[in-house]
This record gives sequence, structure tokens and C-alpha cells, in this order.
Amino acid sequence: MFGESIGRGAKRIIDRLVGWLASGGVHPNVLTFIGVAVNVCSGLLFGFGHFFWAGIVLIVANLFDMLDGNVARRSGRVTRFGAFLDSSLDRLSDMVVFVGIMFFYATNTPQRSMLNVFLAGTGLMFSIMVSYTAARAESLIAPTKCDVGFLRRPERIVLLIIGGLSSVPGSTSFFANRMPAVLWVLAIGNLWTFVQRMIHTWSELEKLEKVKAAIVTTEAQPNAGRREAKTEPKLAH
Repeated sequence: MFGESIGRGAKRIIDRLVGWLASGGVHPNVLTFIGVAVNVCSGLLFGFGHFFWAGIVLIVANLFDMLDGNVARRSGRVTRFGAFLDSSLDRLSDMVVFVGIMFFYATNTPQRSMLNVFLAGTGLMFSIMVSYTAARAESLIAPTKCDVGFLRRPERIVLLIIGGLSSVPGSTSFFANRMPAVLWVLAIGNLWTFVQRMIHTWSELEKLEKVKAAIVTTEAQPNAGRREAKTEPKLAH
């Protein structure tokens, strides 16, 4: 009940923002570029160790990520290039945040941890592969979607926000400073999602091959019957 109320309240706020931006003639691509710029700021804050504020800025960045598509639909400015631009810049936004986290844990600070650098790098690598495999798979198995897996982009963003907002230097609370745990989840979860999408695509391609083989067999049978009829020996009268 409480979660649903929050969801409804957030939707009303977003709908009002979308209506205001659409009526004001704001171009969706402008919102996309602003979202990327804010994500870059979040990555810089992560890089300099300001994890809490990086989490706050990441929330703002993804507000723009929700707005651009909705404004495009509301204002009738949905284009194929807009979808391409949004998808491409989303990958850039993902990368700058992970690079910021890697930079922080690689620098000579008390929190320095090459394990965390490795986990962030693994999370970055497989988050890109998760997105790539979906795009590549959908070009092969269309109209079937490849939107499967344990960890998609919204879940990744929520985890990074949790890791950022939980960062309280000096706190001994169990719930504080959860970024290392988040990095473990991101590394393993992105890897597992990548494997899930590979298996899903293989399964769908196998189904398509079977359907094609069945069609070819069905088409070949009448032709074979006609050839047999032509070569059948005539009976002597």
C-alpha cells in the first residue's frame, strides 16, 4: 500500500513535468544531453569520493532519463534517431559512473582497494555487454525481445544510488558504506544477465531454425509429388 502510494505520487509529479516541458516546446534531445551532463557530474563526484552527493545527483540524472522519452511521445517528436541517441548516450552515462568509482578506489586513499576496482571494472564490462547482446539479439530474433535477465539498467541504477546514499564515512552501522557490497552484486548480476541473454538468444534462434526447416520441408513435399507424377511410367494399352 505504502509503496503503491509513493509510485502513484511520483507518477503524478513526472506527468506534470512532462506536460510542462512538452507544452513549453523543450526538445527531447536537449533533455537527453542534460541527463548525460548530470551523469558526468555524478561520475566526477564518485571519483573524488563524495559518494552521498553522487547518489543524489544520479537520482536527478535519471529523472531526465525518464523525462526525454515521455516528452518525445507527448509532443509527437518520437524519431528513430532520437531512440538511437538516447540508447547510445545511456551507455556513456553508465560508463562515466563506473569509471568514477574505479578511479576513487584506485587512488591512494584509505579506501583504496584493487578488489573494488576489479569489481567495478567487471560490472562496467558486463553492463555494456548486457545492453549490446540485447540490441544484437533483437536484430536476429525480431519481433521477439531480448529483455530478459536478473539485472537490467533500472536495477543497476538503483543499486548505484543505494551504494552512494549509504556512504557515511566513519559510521559503524551495518547499513552504512554498502558500495563494496553493491559492486559485488553488479559484477555477478551483470555477468549472470549476460549469460541469460546469450542462452535466451540461442534458444530463440534454434526455434526459428526449426520453423524454417519445417517450412522448407512442407514446400518441398508438393514439388516432390509433382516430379514423381511426371516420371511415372505409362501403362501400355
